[in-house]
Amino acid sequence: MDKQGNLYTFLYASVMVIVVAAILAFVSVSLDDVQKKNVEVAKKIDLLKSVGINSDAKTAEKLYDERIGNNTKVINMNGEEVEGEAFKIDLTKENRKPAEDRKYPLYICTLDNGDEKLIIPLRGVGLWGPIWGYISLNEDKETIFGATFDHKGETPGLGAEISQDFFEEEFKGKTIFDESGSFTSIKVVKGGLAAGNDHAVDAVTGGTITSNGVQDMLWNGLSGYKEYLKN
Repeated sequence: MDKQGNLYTFLYASVMVIVVAAILAFVSVSLDDVQKKNVEVAKKIDLLKSVGINSDAKTAEKLYDERIGNNTKVINMNGEEVEGEAFKIDLTKENRKPAEDRKYPLYICTLDNGDEKLIIPLRGVGLWGPIWGYISLNEDKETIFGATFDHKGETPGLGAEISQDFFEEEFKGKTIFDESGSFTSIKVVKGGLAAGNDHAVDAVTGGTITSNGVQDMLWNGLSGYKEYLKN
């Protein structure tokens, strides 16, 4: 009788494990689709924000289709167009490759007044984890029109301030090439807003490592586009 009882318990436990595992697998797959969709929408919100277009989860997709849509390119470090779908490129993976093997996505956004802005996505590392951002350029391909940054886990009140408007506003009007046409990127340093400095912004107070991370991200990310922008 005990053997039968133990067998029943074993069979019941096994069936329950299988059922629970099946349910969890189903939920995981279902949530995975939702999470991917949320990531795509968040990306579109950030792309639009870099050119001053405010959107949310309800309006981002429609505005993205209207303002950007298929007006994208994929280039290499020589400034040549290559095959690929800009929106699906994973910059984190691309950054692990040698620069000459990377694919660089580029977005072209048309504003209400007909002006076109180039949007360059960026990925980097802060103090505690990944940081990312989008820089938009005017039609001269060197003057920054707008910028937006975000992070996964920077310190609130310190490094996390890179996602605040006051920091992002500093980038407007800065240029990534000097008068001779040499690539400068944008430095993120204390006193970066000093008069006449067109290639630097103020670092975040108390967020030196995160600020350095943004500076490195800008240099490493924008470098891949410099040949395209110059030509």
